[in-house]
Amino acid sequence: MLRQALLVASRSDGARKVVETAPFTGDVVRRFIAGETIEDAARVTDRLTGEGLLVTLDILGEDTHDKGRAEANVAQYIELLERLGAAGLGTRAEVSLKLSAVGQTFDEDLAMENARRVCEAARSAGTTVTLDMEEHTTVDSTLRIVHELRRDFPDVGAVVQAYLRRAEEHCAELAYEGSRVRLCKGAYSAPAAVAFTDREEVDKSFVRCMKVLMTGKGYPMLATHDPRLIDIAGALSVLHERDADTFEYQMLYGVRPQEQRRLAAQGAQVRVYVAFGREWYPYLMRRLAERPANLRFFVRSLAGRS
Repeated sequence: MLRQALLVASRSDGARKVVETAPFTGDVVRRFIAGETIEDAARVTDRLTGEGLLVTLDILGEDTHDKGRAEANVAQYIELLERLGAAGLGTRAEVSLKLSAVGQTFDEDLAMENARRVCEAARSAGTTVTLDMEEHTTVDSTLRIVHELRRDFPDVGAVVQAYLRRAEEHCAELAYEGSRVRLCKGAYSAPAAVAFTDREEVDKSFVRCMKVLMTGKGYPMLATHDPRLIDIAGALSVLHERDADTFEYQMLYGVRPQEQRRLAAQGAQVRVYVAFGREWYPYLMRRLAERPANLRFFVRSLAGRS
């Protein structure tokens, strides 16, 4: 119920105004968002990579309904990638791209071409792109674009959300050699007909999907902060004799940073999902919906106690 309410609030202008004007919201935003500018993101990337972590950067600004806005988002990504390339960070930092930010909401062909431009910029910078998965209604469209882009850019990453009932099927289809696949639980709302609504069922689906990916020939990117799932992932890597450089853990900026460093110190590949930009509100609300601990931190901040 609480998760559903937060997801609904992520699309509410009224709730957005309350959150944005609350006196201590900035404390929470700074915990989960790297800042508003490319310079802010570059500073955070320098720090994290200096600590032995990998990074994926997401410029916030999804669900675009305007061609001009989509073009502006593409330009930002190109600028960001040029910055990464110039700094020699291509081997340590990639970008995550939401197709709804570059036109998918109103024109799939436009989104395809815009994503292609971002992929070309990433190649020039010596890095890669992962296409984020969003609402369940966009899954087929997103996978079509992934498969098409992989004709020219085979390192384009795909995302599978374990809360969707077809997740295991999608993992099986994507677990081929050279295929980079991020597995996450999913942070969007979906009807029971297409998604698991019980947290335990989502966790079970995540484990089934991990087994498919870890036995496959691709490169699994396991996005979870759950200690139990991290332990299972480690056990699967031993069982299937996977070297540390054949898969990675992914975690969100601001969530369990000590665990990120612990895993990296043990030799694991750990990538931090770093979001930045002015359109932070929907992203923040999904982060709060994902973990009760995040919401408790937010409430304490609003009360002025953190």
